[in-house]
Amino acid sequence: MSLKIGVLGAGHLGKIHIKCILASDRFDLIGFYDPDEETARAVASTFNVRRFESEDELIAMADIIDIVTPTVSHYGCASKALKHGKHVFIEKPLTTTMEEARKLIALAGEASVKVQVGHVERFNPAFIAAKPYFTNPMFIEAHRLGQFNPRGTDVPVILDLMIHDIDIVLNIVNAEVKKLSASGVAVVSDTPDIANARIEFSNGCVANLTASRISMKSMRKTRFFQKDGYIAVDFLAKETQIIRMKDVVATPDPMAMIIDLGAEKNKKQIWVEKPEIKPINAIQTELETFYDSITKDTEPLVSINDGYASLDLAYRIMDKIKQNIQVMSD
Repeated sequence: MSLKIGVLGAGHLGKIHIKCILASDRFDLIGFYDPDEETARAVASTFNVRRFESEDELIAMADIIDIVTPTVSHYGCASKALKHGKHVFIEKPLTTTMEEARKLIALAGEASVKVQVGHVERFNPAFIAAKPYFTNPMFIEAHRLGQFNPRGTDVPVILDLMIHDIDIVLNIVNAEVKKLSASGVAVVSDTPDIANARIEFSNGCVANLTASRISMKSMRKTRFFQKDGYIAVDFLAKETQIIRMKDVVATPDPMAMIIDLGAEKNKKQIWVEKPEIKPINAIQTELETFYDSITKDTEPLVSINDGYASLDLAYRIMDKIKQNIQVMSD
């Protein structure tokens, strides 16, 4: 059973969503709406899909509304769709403000529909391959660096880039945030372009997140340290390494990496494993899992509450940065 889906927003990411939807047999793409005349005309011609003249008309005809508009318009688009009883897929970050996010949660509950937030790194094949190996990470270090692109500067780097890693960390660490410190600098735009946050959780885990949109090269790497080893995930290269230490119980291979812990302790052998990375299209996969949550009446893999939690922590980080800037200027 295919569901009728309409796309709001046909910019860079909107075009990718349209292409992924067309490649899936689970959806019937009824069309899209974008207020920019030149963009709308080009997209309609390129993909041979219907261009709607208003978002109201599109919402009325669809079962699912896929919101890929600038963040500032997320609340307006989503609230309108929810009031019409439509399922909503909404790109990250969920909304511009926490008040808007709370209102959307209430509207979603009243409408009894599904809402999924587009934290696409949850569907990165490297992260999917790593998940079975997580036990209880106690230190997480993430670097998400990108070259400057004016397209993302409508929001601070925390909402543009760091929020991906915030969502990943909150998904892995099942504990409350106990302490938070952060710093950031606005280098080329009016909001922080590079930022660092140290998040301490009630279970003792610490996450150190760095995000930059003014780097010379791109990087999206995270390491999860836990007892007897760590897991390295390269979200950009889509590679995962599992590095573990195990007791040496027999004669090791001469080429094996051995650590001698002293006379009274056992020797440890370092094992490096590279799990198989299955090639998947992360955006198409997240859209199709949203379809599954609707047809099977299950919780979306990235729920509106997940989106709210990530947005809440992102704003707490931004507040810390503002406090630090204010102290320095006084």
